[in-house]
Amino acid sequence: MAKVKSKWVCQECGYETAGYLGKCPECGAWGSFTEEVQSLQKPVAFLDDIKPSPLTDIHIGEEVRIKTNISEFDRILGGGLVQGALVLIAGDPGIGKSTILLQTGGELCKSGKKVLYVSAEESSSQIKLRAERLSINCDNLYIYPQTNMEAIKAQIEELSPDIVVIDSIQAIYSGVISSSAGSVSQIRECCNFLMQIAKTKNITVLVIGHVTKDGNIAGPKVLEHMVDTVIYFEGDKYKSFRILRSMKNRFGNTSEVGIFEMKSNGLSCVTNPNELFLNERSQEAIPGSAIVVANEGTRPLLVEIQALVGTTPYAAPRRVTNGVDTSRLLQILAVLEKRVGLNLSKQDVYVNVTGGIEVDEPSADLGIALAVATCARDVVVDSQTVIIGEIGLSGEVHPVNNIEKRLNEAALSGFKKAIIPYANKIKSDKIEVIPVKRLIDAISACVSNVGSV
Repeated sequence: MAKVKSKWVCQECGYETAGYLGKCPECGAWGSFTEEVQSLQKPVAFLDDIKPSPLTDIHIGEEVRIKTNISEFDRILGGGLVQGALVLIAGDPGIGKSTILLQTGGELCKSGKKVLYVSAEESSSQIKLRAERLSINCDNLYIYPQTNMEAIKAQIEELSPDIVVIDSIQAIYSGVISSSAGSVSQIRECCNFLMQIAKTKNITVLVIGHVTKDGNIAGPKVLEHMVDTVIYFEGDKYKSFRILRSMKNRFGNTSEVGIFEMKSNGLSCVTNPNELFLNERSQEAIPGSAIVVANEGTRPLLVEIQALVGTTPYAAPRRVTNGVDTSRLLQILAVLEKRVGLNLSKQDVYVNVTGGIEVDEPSADLGIALAVATCARDVVVDSQTVIIGEIGLSGEVHPVNNIEKRLNEAALSGFKKAIIPYANKIKSDKIEVIPVKRLIDAISACVSNVGSV
């Protein structure tokens, strides 16, 4: 009898070895190796009848797109779902992945499409309860609670749907692999099955993926390479705003974002996010508040940066951020101390971005610095002024991209002035532009009742 061969596979990154290792040499994870029996079955193959063709003989037809009738979702997809595409949507538990795909399935059914929703984690009655809450009642929406990949494939061949939703890829298993569902081998094999279905039958497949505690998609990295589109669902599940961010898209822009608001009847599109983000802002100017224009994809967003500076009783002051990278804040504080003379070595500094969104682009540096400086000296930034600029280590203000779109968005939102980098100096009839070269110039330009900073 032939000896059964096995291998040890890291469940975090997919690294393979012949024996057990306590720490993965690839990703550094501890205790992540599990033993898997090597399958002797040939991998799933597709498009076997395709022959090589000269580049000049290849005809490019128009991509057939399917509108989901959810404007923000269509935006990040590049105009709609492409037939035969394999789309992966990942996000934290409870963020709304199943909700957005069930809503999408309902909208597609209204357009006459046939949708198969494969639920590997919930029963049919549980899906029905959510569908009633979302006011979805369609004859073309089929619910199939199943975890076996071979059974799912058989139902797809029998039903011939236009759209297939898999919820989720980590709960699906194939009988040709001996390891449990969610392992690296199972995820890779099941994704290969789904890719075969999408490409050979021209069926659009939407797949939900779980994420690890580090925020990465659970399973092998090859999963993201195999699919056509990778979308991350971001946001705090305890807050109402959600952001769909396209990280990879073979059929559209990879920098697009869609903004939603979670309500009792599901996710609704936010067509004017600036109005919502600034709605809760106090009309009275207070120390430690600044409005920045940050780019989310190709869309400029106006968000409020809040800072709180207070004396600490401890030897090591605290640096706490919410929505801003902590290392970026530490760099800005160092510039404020060295180039402006603002000593914060014995004070706690808290920085928060209102609305529950993440601001990670450098153009928010100037706004963060001004929020901290005004709170520390108890002065205010003009409430009708927006701040745009990246700060260098020598205190200079670097230029940013898409300055015209940012200024137009600020003017449409009712702001009168804009502090921008000198290198981005332009004339505008809609808003007063104040170009600055250094951080100290920006502080002097936008602070009312200026004191010695």
